[in-house]
Amino acid sequence: MAVVERVGGEGLSIENLHFSYGGTLTIFNDLGLDVKPGEFLSIIGPSGCGKTTLLNLLSGFYQPEKGSVHLRGQPIVPEDPHLGYVFQQATLFPWLSAIENVEFGLRMIGVPQQERTERARKYFKLVGLEGFEDYLVTRLSGGMQQRVSLARSLSMEPTLLLMDEPFGALDAITRETMNDELLRIWDELGQTVIFITHDIDEAVYLSDRIAVFGRPPNGIYKVIDNELPRPRSGPTTRTEELFWEYKKQLISDIAKVTAQSPMDDTEIAELNMTMQVE
Repeated sequence: MAVVERVGGEGLSIENLHFSYGGTLTIFNDLGLDVKPGEFLSIIGPSGCGKTTLLNLLSGFYQPEKGSVHLRGQPIVPEDPHLGYVFQQATLFPWLSAIENVEFGLRMIGVPQQERTERARKYFKLVGLEGFEDYLVTRLSGGMQQRVSLARSLSMEPTLLLMDEPFGALDAITRETMNDELLRIWDELGQTVIFITHDIDEAVYLSDRIAVFGRPPNGIYKVIDNELPRPRSGPTTRTEELFWEYKKQLISDIAKVTAQSPMDDTEIAELNMTMQVE
């Protein structure tokens, strides 16, 4: 199993990032952030604050007007092999089996068939889906489909895993199960993870650090170091006093950035529509 070292080396560096939609709607103005190798960073903030836009910049889908994004000391480019992206929806091919969906990305980059099959089955097992390889994804539950999507990204063995509210559409019980599964996988593989969420409990439970974003163009309002001990367990961690302290702090911080927003409801709606078009 490929493992990314959690110490040493260069992580992700965002410097002086400027980005706007159409040159008029500024999302980021001089944004800066460093993420250590193997770190689990969650980003949380009100709707329209640019969370998904940031992931699109980090993945190379969007290009900044100014500033830079480097991973392992090198500029990020579209289709960077060191990047994995898990979307809000599973985005699977319904006519393919679950294992064929996992193999798809490997096939696109020319991985030989035997290696492709071995890697796909390895990560399929890692996400807990062994025995469902030949099922059409339309026969799988929402949580199982997201596991397939995660296995597809992990099979590329990325250094940086970008996750855009991957469990947002799941019910509460399935979501907590997926949180535990993600931590188990992250602990084993050691990728750097940037995780977008609207769920405060999820951010506190998963993260090493939590970045609170304000509305555009304010960028980062605060970064919180999460000192909850690892390994974490749902029934234990979620009832710890420190967990509730972080939760109360985040509720307060998000209320403040929402109240201080320079954007009115019309501008926020315009931003969301623009992002959908993009």
